[in-house]
Amino acid sequence: MRKILSIWLVLVLSVFGLGAASVLPAQATSSRALPSWAKNASIYEVNIRAYSSEGTFKAFQKHLPRLKKLGVKVLWFMPIHPISTTHRNGSLGSPYAVNDYKAVNPDMGTDADFKALINAAHASGFKVILDWVANHTGWDNVWMASHRDWYTQINGVIQPPNRDWLDVADLNYSNANMRAAMIDAMKYWVTEFNVDGFRCDYANGVPTSFWEEASTQLQAIKPMFMLAESEGYPDELESAFNGNYAWNLLSQMNNLANSNAPAAWYLGGTLDSLSSNYTNGTFPMTFITNHDQNSWNGTEYERLPGFVKRFSALYFTVPGMPLIYSGQEVGFNRRLQFFEKDEINWLSSSSMTSFYTKLIALKTKNPALWNGSAGGPIVQYDGTNDKVITYSRRKGSSKVVVAINLSSTKAKTTIATGSSFKGSYFDYTNGSKVTVSKNSITLSVPAGGFVIYSTAKAN
Repeated sequence: MRKILSIWLVLVLSVFGLGAASVLPAQATSSRALPSWAKNASIYEVNIRAYSSEGTFKAFQKHLPRLKKLGVKVLWFMPIHPISTTHRNGSLGSPYAVNDYKAVNPDMGTDADFKALINAAHASGFKVILDWVANHTGWDNVWMASHRDWYTQINGVIQPPNRDWLDVADLNYSNANMRAAMIDAMKYWVTEFNVDGFRCDYANGVPTSFWEEASTQLQAIKPMFMLAESEGYPDELESAFNGNYAWNLLSQMNNLANSNAPAAWYLGGTLDSLSSNYTNGTFPMTFITNHDQNSWNGTEYERLPGFVKRFSALYFTVPGMPLIYSGQEVGFNRRLQFFEKDEINWLSSSSMTSFYTKLIALKTKNPALWNGSAGGPIVQYDGTNDKVITYSRRKGSSKVVVAINLSSTKAKTTIATGSSFKGSYFDYTNGSKVTVSKNSITLSVPAGGFVIYSTAKAN
């Protein structure tokens, strides 16, 4: 949605003891199938309206070769439906004020244009998921005139979801006909356009029973990837969704980046939760920016001054599916207006492109970093330097050891990894071979930088 929905969970932060801070159990086999293509995938959020001067499907399609080189697998399209005009915010309105669930926004192109884009994306090896807004519609949605009972009412007056979202009308999930129509609309995009899943806006605003029903019916058509925009609702992950948002991780990274005395222990409980809160093969989506953050809370460069690369290395190597937002891969450093036409400035070259390409390659090649039960749990260490976050992940013979320096000076730390981490690694930075022959590893971490040892070479 277009503002943060008070999803900053308060977690108890743990101070670690000696040696390995925590060793979390391996995840169980999922009872809800994860498509095989999602096991090592990274996700890319597409803001069609801001992507080009045209703001069309055809214009975006030209970027597919560039994104293929970047290495992302899943293309998440922000809502592509027509936008309501009644009570519209700004001149263009919010894409989350849907006018018709079974139509495309004519400003973006035609049905044929969107089908051509999806076909081209599939041919290039991408998977496509749609942003789905099930909690509410625009005020002139095609349902409004003939199905007023499908909306939440007080004394016969249809209500917005809250006093902040006055451009949308709240849907009534006690109405079985509305629920059936919503699922029918979701099926339409699977059967007619061959989409591969949905990112479900404000998922916790809708009953979990609906998402379970929708997921069951959609999975009967083809394997679906289902992502909930929520955190802290474990019932949603039982049979409805494959993943949700790592909002708390982002909040803690924001806090650390703006702390006068950042310390490694601060992220302890949060990092542990990325494994312990996600059983049965589920996982969080990790990120440092998205459309909400960029437009309303500031760019990653505003919120994470001096920490963008360090925390990018972190969110790509902790458990979860990492997200890149439109423009992030070229270091785009400006807030986009949400309700107006505002265009990303695509730099001809940027060091951030190769930076993220390499992180995605590491994620893809090292099974320890894969998603859910396909990857390894996180094990944190109480090293000898409290300015360095240290952790490892292991899946079979695949291993990764990570150190993130929170200080602005060169730092050294020693961690007790045990005998299971003896062996040969590649230094992520320069590709050189590193041999670990002891039960501990001493890491020298550059000022304001990070170190990654991986059994798989990133490039």
